[in-house]
Amino acid sequence: MFELAITTLLSPVVLFFALGLAASLARSDLVVPEEAAKLLALYLLLAIGYRGGAELAHYGLSRYLAFALLAGFILSALLPFLAFALLRKLTAFSRIDAAAIAAHYGSISVVTFLAMTSLLQQFQIAYDGFMVAVAAVMEAPAIFVGLILARQGASTGPKINSNLLREIALNGSIVVLIGAFAIGALTGAKGMANLKPFLIDVFPGFLCLFLLDMGLVAGRGLRQGWRLLTLPAYAFAVIMPLLSATIALVAAWTIGLSVGSTAIFMTLAASASYIAVPAALKVALPEANPALSLTLSLCLTFPFNLLLGIPLYLATAQAVIR
Repeated sequence: MFELAITTLLSPVVLFFALGLAASLARSDLVVPEEAAKLLALYLLLAIGYRGGAELAHYGLSRYLAFALLAGFILSALLPFLAFALLRKLTAFSRIDAAAIAAHYGSISVVTFLAMTSLLQQFQIAYDGFMVAVAAVMEAPAIFVGLILARQGASTGPKINSNLLREIALNGSIVVLIGAFAIGALTGAKGMANLKPFLIDVFPGFLCLFLLDMGLVAGRGLRQGWRLLTLPAYAFAVIMPLLSATIALVAAWTIGLSVGSTAIFMTLAASASYIAVPAALKVALPEANPALSLTLSLCLTFPFNLLLGIPLYLATAQAVIR
């Protein structure tokens, strides 16, 4: 565990995140242009999706894929209920704000997923390529549940209609992730060989640059949003990922996933969305305060997972899965 923690803390992706965080807190004028940040996010989604599809083409379909997809879907739908209950118990957040935050914690962070896969590759621990499909499946269910929670007990509220369904289904991150996965599955090893310089060789550098930007964003969020939160809210940002990872560990053990795939599944469950869910809820739940959700998910849970959670999840998976 200690070796994993040190390796994670001294990895380039974590150090670049720490650089961005420190620069932002120190009020440096360092900035990654918004359009460049969007391009980096698009590249990362495309690369991880394509590589996952190519892995699926190589290994083929299996019952583990079907079970993992089902488990991911169910977990993404159930975790918001747990998050909502904790928030209503620990904090004075309104029903709508608690529901919005719960939706963030039922969905996933692709960047946290990438950080775990990077660590697995560093330790040469195998994992199933189809886990990227599980990540894609876990994006949307939490949004629907969050809206249902927001509507309970209210005579008026956000309506789940065809426009909202379309907004979620065609969310850019979901489209790119699933689309690239499908293309990778269709083109397989030959396509992967052709795109290796783009998808493999430059990937670590682009990931570091993206994490630098995430550090800058997290620092700005902490400077602006920390006054809105109480101590129990801060505790929630650490307790919730640990509970989610534990539930995911039980599900992965039941399915029979490998050590690497179990570590990824735990990471997906423990992560919180700060891209797809905020974009969807901005339209579907405009009454919610986005500063609360983003401060918790991006500024607190994301660094916790990156610095401490990831090595803990991997060490736990190695101890439990045989």
